[in-house]
Amino acid sequence: MEKRQIKNTDLLVAPVNFGGNVFGWTLNEKESFDILDQFTAGGFNFIDTADTYSWWVNGKGGQSEEIIGKWMKERNNRNDLVIATKVGSETKEHGFDISKKHILKSVDESLARLQTDHIDLYYTHFDDQKTPVEETLEAYDEIIKAGKVRYIAASNLSPERLKESFEVAEKNNLPKYVALQPHYNLLEREKFESQYADLVKEYDLSVFTYWSLAAGFLTGKYRSEDDLNKSARGEGVRKYLDDKGLNVVKALDEISTRLETTQASVALAWLLANSLVTAPIVSATSESQLKTLFAAPELKLGSEDVELLNKVSQY
Repeated sequence: MEKRQIKNTDLLVAPVNFGGNVFGWTLNEKESFDILDQFTAGGFNFIDTADTYSWWVNGKGGQSEEIIGKWMKERNNRNDLVIATKVGSETKEHGFDISKKHILKSVDESLARLQTDHIDLYYTHFDDQKTPVEETLEAYDEIIKAGKVRYIAASNLSPERLKESFEVAEKNNLPKYVALQPHYNLLEREKFESQYADLVKEYDLSVFTYWSLAAGFLTGKYRSEDDLNKSARGEGVRKYLDDKGLNVVKALDEISTRLETTQASVALAWLLANSLVTAPIVSATSESQLKTLFAAPELKLGSEDVELLNKVSQY
């Protein structure tokens, strides 16, 4: 499998990024180990998590990092992987926080849970809207120089704060973000395409999309309100049960049938056909779901397929 380089780094990643929010939530430790074993056996090496996953289970988080850390320790495979985690998210214990004090404390806690001496890609998860950009970047500068973090990235920053981050970094010789993690999929196009795409080009950022399958809606398993109880995440897709959402699923049905693949693989292939997207982030909780992920990079959509999907998903 051809690896893709994260721009402005020496990191090479397979074109699917595993979303670790399921570890310690819908997958227990043993099940998580099994999925991770299968994922890496398939030639994939990029795992995404956050210090607060899965805070919705215990109000604090840390389970996902702990599971990944135990698995890497047992498998002795840390050097074969690219590990991304995040700082700044809200929990029951504290609000959004990207202050220097919080970052310096949080990075050590993440390293301990991951049982590693460095994080490859460290994200600003959410903006607290009050910490000066310079303070945040100075904290990152300190932990990069200490060898705790290799590169930094951004998720859920406003276009204005993202732009300011690059201006401040340039002016003060501070680290620059190398990647953006936006909410982007066939049903969530407008915000990324209208507010972030030009910044991605201007600052030469790699893009790792989250909720790449619209919380599972783009798998085609939710077609009516009766389907919402099919999973723990079902209620989150209710908003997509409208004419647009169902037309997108219909197009995915048509293309996947013709190409003898799954709707989810087609939805991911649509993302990968976008030159701005380096690797979509997507989770799996079973072997069949993993096969869907594995198929996406091998699936080459024709121009007419991309055109149809663009048409039914337009905003």
